[in-house]
Amino acid sequence: MTIAVGETLPDATFMTPGEDGPKEITTAALCAGKKVVIFGVPGAFTPTCNNNHLPGYLENHDAILAKGVDTIAVVAVNDVFVLTAWSRFTGAEGKIVFLADGSGNFAKATGLDLDMSARGLGLRSKRFSMIVDDGVVTTLNIEDSPGTAVNSGAAKLMEQL
Repeated sequence: MTIAVGETLPDATFMTPGEDGPKEITTAALCAGKKVVIFGVPGAFTPTCNNNHLPGYLENHDAILAKGVDTIAVVAVNDVFVLTAWSRFTGAEGKIVFLADGSGNFAKATGLDLDMSARGLGLRSKRFSMIVDDGVVTTLNIEDSPGTAVNSGAAKLMEQL
């Protein structure tokens, strides 16, 4: 069952790039007492994720934070080393928190998992965006197609803040 507005994010542990290498971060540590924007992508460096979805959040970084958001995070079913490279490649390092959900545990726990085995990609995350206030989902946008980033893009989310 897919997580819904009004529900608390499940306990999950991600790996995230750190100054001294990968480190763990939990949903509780990420969200406790904070307003957080989380957007999910099927995979780092994939065309829509790299060319459309992430750039919108990076370009609107300051405007999103100005609306009272404490943290912007992206989650992908990739390993932390891929996400580290992606954060550096895109210039998002230090602006967006990159959350590696390598085994898809968060995607499965929230019902946002997507089987892309037919395309050779295995288990992935649906493309989504959400606003989380102190661990509770207050806004949730899920794309109908993994190849589009309209409903879950930064422009739509900015209207919802």
